[in-house]
Amino acid sequence: MFEKRRDKKGRILKTGETQRKDGRYRYKYIDLFGKEQSVYSWKLVSTDKLPKGKRPCLSLREKEVQIQKDIMDGIDQKGAKMTLCQLYEKQNACRSNVKKGTVKNRNNLMKILKNDKLGARSIDGIKTSDVKEWILRMKKNGYAYQTISNYKRALSAAFHIAIQDDYVRKNPFDFKIGDILENDRRAKEPLTEKQEEMLLTFIKNDKVYDKYYDAIVLLLRTGIRVSELCGLTVSDIDFRNRLIDVNHQLLRNKEDGYYIDVPKTKSGKRKVPMSEEAFLVSSHAVSVRKNARPIVIGQYRDFVFLNQKGYPMTGALYDSVMKKIVKKYNKNHEPKLPPISPHLLRHTFCTRLASRNINPKSLQYIMGHSNINITLNLYAHASIETIKEEIKNLVI
Repeated sequence: MFEKRRDKKGRILKTGETQRKDGRYRYKYIDLFGKEQSVYSWKLVSTDKLPKGKRPCLSLREKEVQIQKDIMDGIDQKGAKMTLCQLYEKQNACRSNVKKGTVKNRNNLMKILKNDKLGARSIDGIKTSDVKEWILRMKKNGYAYQTISNYKRALSAAFHIAIQDDYVRKNPFDFKIGDILENDRRAKEPLTEKQEEMLLTFIKNDKVYDKYYDAIVLLLRTGIRVSELCGLTVSDIDFRNRLIDVNHQLLRNKEDGYYIDVPKTKSGKRKVPMSEEAFLVSSHAVSVRKNARPIVIGQYRDFVFLNQKGYPMTGALYDSVMKKIVKKYNKNHEPKLPPISPHLLRHTFCTRLASRNINPKSLQYIMGHSNINITLNLYAHASIETIKEEIKNLVI
């Protein structure tokens, strides 16, 4: 007669269960792919005491229940054991044809994960509470709300792939970041018409910064992105029809230097109409290109806006220039100007058109917004300002 196997406490062991000489239990099973796999535990059942000096763990029987449920649900236990870093790397490999800026952001996030304990965790063991703790650590380490939100979104997308591939059942990143982190981003306030006038008058009459007048007016009167302005060539400006053909952007980084990229979004390719003021500054900017070097970047030449050495301007340089302009203005003027960036000029242009009730779809096209909601959000702000003005002028 066959004698049933027992552990050191005399308990009957089920099929696949064994106990090693050191007291550790093992469960052997066949996975979905017909391969032999094993799991271990220092406890047979949950009520067993953990041997002294051993880390807390699930009992063998608890693990068996999970394994059988995974097999019934078609969960790939091997895939479930990959780390979060490995999962993120796998997701990135599925979309390798991306912009250089995206690659940089991916590398930054991967570096963060490798330096954090969450990155080394197997994806089947990551709980929502673990993710929330990671977010709080990110905040403590000085990362901005928007950066954390973007990284959380990226990792949530990675877990979505893991669910599709039957590695896990749930997405631990599937919660609102606002539940644990206060959104400390300051709402972008567009410049008032008075502030616009103050800014432009100062630049136009300043002997140091007057050379940036054309570019700043063009940003304010067309709403194009600063990288699109930097990439603007003479042939991109249709003076006859008063249109700017936006079909690329000029960027620069330490690794590659200058390089050309497609617009930020698929909707970024567009023809932006010029107002009379935009037409005049564009004409002037083209006419004063005296120190232009015969530089060719990605088959593009004859860039309109150049630095003192004759090379194309960059977004970082314009950002620095704007800060210096505001600092110089505020030193001797009242009321003072708020912090101003090239993006704020774009935001001001968009808000100004929204306040004049331009068709939202038309404004979306002009701005190159990929999502109409981005455009519509500006209407909510603009409508309040419009109502305030209408109430002020209301005759009762």
